[in-house]
Amino acid sequence: MSTTTIHSQPCYVVENDTVSVAVTRLGGHMAPVTFGKGDSAISPYFISPWQDEGHAEMPAAVLAPLRGDFFCMPFGGNAAAWNGEQHPVHGEVATESWSLEANEVSADGSARLVLSLATQIRSGRVTKEISLRRGHPAVYICHRIEGFAGPTPLGHHATLAMPDEDGVFAISTSPVRLAMTNPGVFGDPAVGEYQSLAAGEAFTDLTQVPSQFKSPATVDCSRLPARRGYTDLFALVADTDALAGQPAWTAAVNTREHWVWFSLRDPSLLPTTAFWLGNRGRHSFPWNGRNQCLGLEDICGYFADGLAASVEPNCLSDQGITTAVNLSAEQPTEVRSIQAAVAVPAGFDRVDRIEFESDAVTLHADSGETVSLAITASFVLGHNAASA
Repeated sequence: MSTTTIHSQPCYVVENDTVSVAVTRLGGHMAPVTFGKGDSAISPYFISPWQDEGHAEMPAAVLAPLRGDFFCMPFGGNAAAWNGEQHPVHGEVATESWSLEANEVSADGSARLVLSLATQIRSGRVTKEISLRRGHPAVYICHRIEGFAGPTPLGHHATLAMPDEDGVFAISTSPVRLAMTNPGVFGDPAVGEYQSLAAGEAFTDLTQVPSQFKSPATVDCSRLPARRGYTDLFALVADTDALAGQPAWTAAVNTREHWVWFSLRDPSLLPTTAFWLGNRGRHSFPWNGRNQCLGLEDICGYFADGLAASVEPNCLSDQGITTAVNLSAEQPTEVRSIQAAVAVPAGFDRVDRIEFESDAVTLHADSGETVSLAITASFVLGHNAASA
């Protein structure tokens, strides 16, 4: 089947009247994605700056196509082997070639792209289905996992392109049970990386996240980018009791260009969002101090440490937070995500809450502005898996 080369990577492209999606054959990375048409089109996802530089080798295979959103299993660095398994960073699903099964547009204006990949390190099969619905400014994503039995961290690695101007993105989420900065070192100066956040500190407010410096003792992570020259990671765990059966969400409002990107997920399967603040804080190859991106990564896992750390007891699992999914060889598991982007009024400053209806959602801003759009949020709810 034919592919189109976009920023040096062969890509499958699926589109309808509302959304256009490119997915790399290598790793299944989703970008560019364009929501809307013409002058009002929104293209929110990050594409790594080295894509067209022709490098033959990368320090990690996932860096070769690195862009947009991609599925990870096992999610994380996977530096340590577990039970005889040594996985690449973010797993084979983020680094190997996907095969095309279907790419079709229906008479009703819907479209779907279906890809598949067989994993080898832990035997299994993953089917990636990306669906578009007429009039819905959203991408419906489903990964069906068969085989690959046993516990594993997994999830989505959605990455947005951050603007240069400080504070343009206004970040918010659905209710949170626990928030914590990455335990240990995330940005290691020994390898040309620098972090600004304290290690392993809990917090309750995105505007007051513990810093590793005495002054300021806390920093604002609700308005990004900020603190150029640092790369940081923290995690927010959804409060399922407060959500009362509704999807969890994460949102970023571009207050300069006046659009909002948001993701929806089932918090019983993907309880955590890992925030990667890549603000020119990595100076080794191929980063070279130039990547500016925001990872809003909906996962079940222990930060970005990978399989061994997520399966073994850790400071999140000690508090009853699931950090691995126990996959069954007999019962397939579906991991679903909705990612959407839409224009908002100039006064729309930050998402305060999202109201869900059967086939629509309404975003309410702190300022009182609202935006309603066609989305079937129930798509993300329900799965077949047991926590580990």
